[in-house]
Amino acid sequence: ELDGLNRGESSHLSPPYSFHLAVTLPVTAANCSRRGEEASECKRSKGEKEPGRASSSHSGESRRAQTQDCYSATVTLASVGKAVGDGVPAARPYPVPASPGSGLPINQDLLLMQKGTMMRKVRSKSWKKLRYFRLQDDGMTVWHARQAGGRAKPSFSISDVDTVREGHESELLRNLAEELPLEQGFTIVFHGRRSNLDLVANSVEEAQVWMQGLRLLVDFVTSMDQQERLDQPGWLSDWFQRGDKNQDGRMSFREVQRLLHLMNVEMDQEHAFQLFQTADASQSGTLEGEEFVNFYKSLTQRAEVQELFENFSSDGQKLTLLEFVDFLQEWQKEGERASDLALELIDRHEPSDSGKLRHVLSMDGFLSYLCSKDGDIFNPICLPIYQDMTQPLNHYYINSSHNTYLVGDQFCGQSSMEGYIRCSGEEGALKRGCRCVEVDIWDGPSGEPIVYHGHTLTSRIPFKDVVTAIAQYAFQTSDYPVILSLENHCSWEQQEVIAHHLTEILGEQLLSTTLDGQLPTQLPSPEELRGKILVKGKKLKTLEEDFEEEEEEPESELEGEQEAELELEAQFESEPQELSPRSKDKNEKKSKPILCPSLSALVVYLKAVSFYSFAHSREHYRFYEMSSFSEAKAKSLIKEAGQDQKGGIGKEMGWGNGRIYSTHFHLPTHILFTGNEFVQHNTWQLSRVYPSGLRTDSSNYNPQEFWNAGCQMVAMNMQTAGLEMDLCDGLFRQNAGCGYVLKPDFLRDAQSSFHPEKPISPFKAQVLLIKPWLQVISGQQLPKVDKNKEGSIVDPLVRVEIFGVRPDTARQETSYVENNGFNPYWGQTLCFRVLVPELALLRFVVKDYDWKSRNDFIGQYTLPWNCMQQGYRHIHLLSKDGISLHPASIFVHICTQEELEGADS
Repeated sequence: ELDGLNRGESSHLSPPYSFHLAVTLPVTAANCSRRGEEASECKRSKGEKEPGRASSSHSGESRRAQTQDCYSATVTLASVGKAVGDGVPAARPYPVPASPGSGLPINQDLLLMQKGTMMRKVRSKSWKKLRYFRLQDDGMTVWHARQAGGRAKPSFSISDVDTVREGHESELLRNLAEELPLEQGFTIVFHGRRSNLDLVANSVEEAQVWMQGLRLLVDFVTSMDQQERLDQPGWLSDWFQRGDKNQDGRMSFREVQRLLHLMNVEMDQEHAFQLFQTADASQSGTLEGEEFVNFYKSLTQRAEVQELFENFSSDGQKLTLLEFVDFLQEWQKEGERASDLALELIDRHEPSDSGKLRHVLSMDGFLSYLCSKDGDIFNPICLPIYQDMTQPLNHYYINSSHNTYLVGDQFCGQSSMEGYIRCSGEEGALKRGCRCVEVDIWDGPSGEPIVYHGHTLTSRIPFKDVVTAIAQYAFQTSDYPVILSLENHCSWEQQEVIAHHLTEILGEQLLSTTLDGQLPTQLPSPEELRGKILVKGKKLKTLEEDFEEEEEEPESELEGEQEAELELEAQFESEPQELSPRSKDKNEKKSKPILCPSLSALVVYLKAVSFYSFAHSREHYRFYEMSSFSEAKAKSLIKEAGQDQKGGIGKEMGWGNGRIYSTHFHLPTHILFTGNEFVQHNTWQLSRVYPSGLRTDSSNYNPQEFWNAGCQMVAMNMQTAGLEMDLCDGLFRQNAGCGYVLKPDFLRDAQSSFHPEKPISPFKAQVLLIKPWLQVISGQQLPKVDKNKEGSIVDPLVRVEIFGVRPDTARQETSYVENNGFNPYWGQTLCFRVLVPELALLRFVVKDYDWKSRNDFIGQYTLPWNCMQQGYRHIHLLSKDGISLHPASIFVHICTQEELEGADS
């Protein structure tokens, strides 16, 4: 038909023409190029037009014909590697056949990467060595050797790569710019705590090939969801190569037993041999190709999902549309949208075309749905921007970082721009959605300010470099405003330099005037401030005085300096830098710096002021002024609960939380309670809380108790992983991870009576109580805790924790399953009670039981209570660093009930 079309003959095919191309492996494109040249030569010898020169009416069909001809031959990746590798030994071809349309990208850069490149690996100024890097035939791993043809070993997997940077973005390569050309260098940044890989190619072209090729593969991997990744040949190839101990392309039964250990499952020898014999269709005594695929499928069978499916299916073979709608309504709590959603999910997850036509869901489609984002515990409605972003800044929780420039401890750790970009191998503050970063600035050499933790042994970095990094990365993750919290310890002269760098480097990103040029009546909203960087710091005058002076003659420079000195004498007080009260230099306060007017002018909506009392703030401060609190001070203000300044009436009255049945409980206006005042203070003014100076190890506090009081900026040491950062990441996982989360309405109401320490009124009014019960069903492919112990199998248990107001904070855990991390089954139900779901965070932790010592951490996942989906859901686990542990997950069933209960029960 195609040949006839090329010759202008008629055809029984009706346009548009559709052709199916079955590609064995993506690198067949190399063969395509060669065969395309042969085809063109052949057509020219016959006097036919080349496809690119075909008549306009049939040029598309001719190109399709050539393309189909190009892909008609099957070429393995290994053979192509040998064809283009100039004698470089190609990796052993993976025996599992690729499915048609596997989806891996076809690109000339990838072909050149598979050929291999000699590049210089740079670790330091003294360690720069040539290494041979090559993309393997699976397109998912990069190996390296000392030289071409040498013994190679794995360097990294594409799934490990976070991003690829150009040479000038690397601190290390910039320091070697005189020795190594920056334009030939690039940096591979990994997930987790792994160090960056700095490479220098032999030419700009080679560097571009690797940067573009790696970025293409990273984008490809990122676009795949969990179930698609399970089906990728590269993923199965990884398991096969781990199990194939002698690397002969086949797996013996002995190697199968080793694979079971690697997959973290203990199975008796008889059952393992039965699975092996079933998969060995060729009866060769080994597994290869499709046999390994069948073996893997037998390992990944989910009996608990099969049982669930059969419970809802009338014939045990399929879910009809109505059966699936009933399941979504009654068990998944999808409500009225269940009917439309059922059709969407069948079309999205049912692998059979006939099933899609009949609107039925097979067992494979049902499992695909449960394992996908649609079956995730995190409600997809909460993933994009779903909150109102037009309210004043003080109505939002703001993702905030403490001493952002530090990537280690507070005393002798390293100061680096990486703290703003990535921390200890993780995504850094800005890239993880942080919207308030801190910069401690001190006088530096040659008139250039430096950034470091004052009076400590931490290293120094130029302020100019920090601002440059912020300008580049501020809005890569979120385009909502970034707050630059300046701790200014510089002389007048270097403050001028600070103001110059901020103005020149940030340019239009920097907000230096009010948005409309008018005196504001409230703080602007995140929506209004999109793409803007705001400076938080000391300011000489109020906004009102600034606007008044615009109509007056400017004062002399001498008068300005004198007034600045008087202002600073009265109010200059920065966040303490000392490590402990004993190390505080009492004489330091005697010499206070003078605030430079040009730097003061850059502070618009976020003027830093000292806190004395809530009454003082109400009387003397304005909405655009804000205070910082140490964690100890903030805790003391929260815990002053129910103590009336005029006689302790608060102890008798108790507090409402906006959820009391049939009424909102507000305070009488003539009564003042210091405990509740912090909540009310945060409804009209911003507050920032920072860790104690005693936390020299960069540990963190629990941010939840400060969020409960409505504190907007709860600054965290983001370089330190753990429970506290899990809570921070969990809260800001919603709303597109933009760094802004709208506070509950009772924390935005200036007349709110909510008190975080006593959220329930002692009156016998009824309160709305949520009673969730949660069944922990099973786990899937949990990683090993100690990978050095090949024979060690985990004994997993699941702990479920709720963080919120004090009465809601609780935890329960399952029993442990002995020697099974591959598919452990618990089937245990845990029950909780929640009073204030608007403030609750839900955390799932999987641990390895150890009767001799503390249980080892395996994985976790944390999310806001209001972002949780009920029903049968998968929870995809994260590491301590917040990195995906794909494909590790736990399977749960969650159901909540709302009940009215007496406040005293």
